[in-house]
Amino acid sequence: MNPLTATPAWQALSDHSSSFKQEGFRCGDLFKEGNRFGDFSLRHEQLLLDYSKNFCTKGTFNLLLNLAEQTRVPEAIEAMFSGEEVNSTEGRAALHTALRTPAASNQFPEVVATLNRMTDFVHGIHSGEWRGCENDRITDVVNIGIGGSDLGPAMVTEALGAFASKHVNVHFVSNVDPSHLNLSLTNLNPATTLFIIASKSFRTLETHENANSARQWFLDAGHDKAQIAKHFIAISTNLEAAREFGIDAENLFPMWDWVGGRFSLWSAIGLSIALAIGMKNFQALLAGAHSMDLHFRSASLENNMPVLMALLTVWYTGFFDAHSTAVVPYSHPLKQLPQFLQQLYMESLGKRTTPEGKPISTNSGEVIWGTEGTNGQHSYFQLLHQGTEFIPVDFIAIAKPSIPEKTEQHKQLLANCLSQSLALMQGKHHPDNESRSSPGNRPSNTLLLAELTPYNLGSLLALYEHKVFVQSVIWGINAFDQFGVELGKELSRSLYGAFEDSEQRSGLDASSQGLMKQILEWS
Repeated sequence: MNPLTATPAWQALSDHSSSFKQEGFRCGDLFKEGNRFGDFSLRHEQLLLDYSKNFCTKGTFNLLLNLAEQTRVPEAIEAMFSGEEVNSTEGRAALHTALRTPAASNQFPEVVATLNRMTDFVHGIHSGEWRGCENDRITDVVNIGIGGSDLGPAMVTEALGAFASKHVNVHFVSNVDPSHLNLSLTNLNPATTLFIIASKSFRTLETHENANSARQWFLDAGHDKAQIAKHFIAISTNLEAAREFGIDAENLFPMWDWVGGRFSLWSAIGLSIALAIGMKNFQALLAGAHSMDLHFRSASLENNMPVLMALLTVWYTGFFDAHSTAVVPYSHPLKQLPQFLQQLYMESLGKRTTPEGKPISTNSGEVIWGTEGTNGQHSYFQLLHQGTEFIPVDFIAIAKPSIPEKTEQHKQLLANCLSQSLALMQGKHHPDNESRSSPGNRPSNTLLLAELTPYNLGSLLALYEHKVFVQSVIWGINAFDQFGVELGKELSRSLYGAFEDSEQRSGLDASSQGLMKQILEWS
């Protein structure tokens, strides 16, 4: 197979890109002809993508669409939805989309059965039918996980805080630093606290240590091991290890090998979300994602929102030396979204070879970063406007105010969002003082949601999932493995033993030995 850079489409794009690099090119000039917004925006239900402030013409997209065809993107999309082994290195399908397929048409009875169990469980907690070991209602739920078992559920729970149930408070613990768990438990009552141990393998170091500490906290309060069943549940593929931990078989929810951690919030890993916002709202989240799945699978390439966004990223990384993308949600509830997308992007695309071990022939796997607007305007936006780096930006905004009586303040928020994308495109020239000038010509997308609802959030998250998949297909990357994560875990286990074993410590490099020596002296 020819490398990506040898395809005719890539060669044509390379030639075409020079027109955007010539002195005098201004992105804003592209608006002088035709209906720029109409030609370069796309709406799916209550989600609008404006990509008009990009370095592109209709000719650009014709070439990019040729690239998608030549790299067999349509065939890859169908292969994923059909359950083929798109995770080639591990010989697995990637069927996270099945987790949000409606029950009537879902071909996976185990998915439907698990959702039904989740519904019953959430009802039991919210109604008070599920009681703790002292016959008290459960008032607090602590989700113990890390990575995909934490980032997605924590982000969604905060994003949908306006839909929060009044029955329980949900907390998230991920860091193996004991202060994280200790701070979370400070004001909780063991008799009214339920722990969710969310771990696909049930062997992940951070989750395992925190789970053991939580169990000890519960036992130290005067409870016995038999009462653990009323206060601990697990979500895992390793049901045997969960039972060994002491969790009752009836309190185990399954996961499946065909669901990667960063795609798992739609599964039983989302139980903490369902407890936080109610099962009806969790089902709406799934429905919104399913709607985007249908769009992604059926829309033509030129009208396909995830495909268009992916092609723009390939365009900028490949021909404009872009190494990062800033994601800036102008919505306080979405403040954890950039962190969630970091794992989705960089664990999926942070690879330097194809599954066959051949080097990737172009830039790939850009760094994702960002914070909520308007806070970012008072920190890193200086670099976006006047720095030397070429950094595309995704702005995300919500049209409807979350607090109806704060309409005018919400307009101020939206005005800031729109003005930043405009300023990045236009820039401003100060002929008497170049240090005050902003060059402009900085591209951006704007994603506008009608309102922040479970359905619309589900659609937005699925959009980014599918965007990542398209990028992986074009670059020749397997988006569904993460072997790079394993090395650090392996070394961590050996280094842990070296703290107690001087002979083992002596075999380490000089830096590790020196740091360990100082740690042991100070601790």
